[in-house]
Amino acid sequence: MSIKIIQGDITSAAVDAIVNAANPTMLGGGGVDGAIHRAAGPQLLEACRKVPVINGVRCPFGEARITTAGKLPAKFVIHTAGPIYSQSAVPAEVLASSYRNALRLALGNGCKSIALPAISCGVYGYPLDEAAKIAVNVCLEGEFKCLDKIFYLFSEEVANVWLRELNRSM
Repeated sequence: MSIKIIQGDITSAAVDAIVNAANPTMLGGGGVDGAIHRAAGPQLLEACRKVPVINGVRCPFGEARITTAGKLPAKFVIHTAGPIYSQSAVPAEVLASSYRNALRLALGNGCKSIALPAISCGVYGYPLDEAAKIAVNVCLEGEFKCLDKIFYLFSEEVANVWLRELNRSM
């Protein structure tokens, strides 16, 4: 089982799938979502628009959807809507579900490697220490052992928090 921590740009990840910390509409946004959409080009937006809308959303909080990756080096983008920390009754459950569902979609689509961001840690306000613990613990679950997981994190601070958690959990 491989888990790596990198401070860097997830859009450059040469992996089978990149996880997008999306909003429920899947039509782009800020942070990681905006960066992935910009780098992937209009093909990603077209692919997202093809995902069925149910009750006004394409990807409910805690769930995941898969699309092609446009101009990204990855084969797929797996979109997951993590919780808005201050608005979720059970943020830990929703965040764990976001990671778990993204990893399961990767496995179900034959992926061997996946790049992951710090889901919900930007404008959605999830505390870094709690988020890192959930992310690392889900990635260590047995069903995901055959998947190479690389966290691409946007700052040195976030990367250090994830690295501390990974070292504590191993």
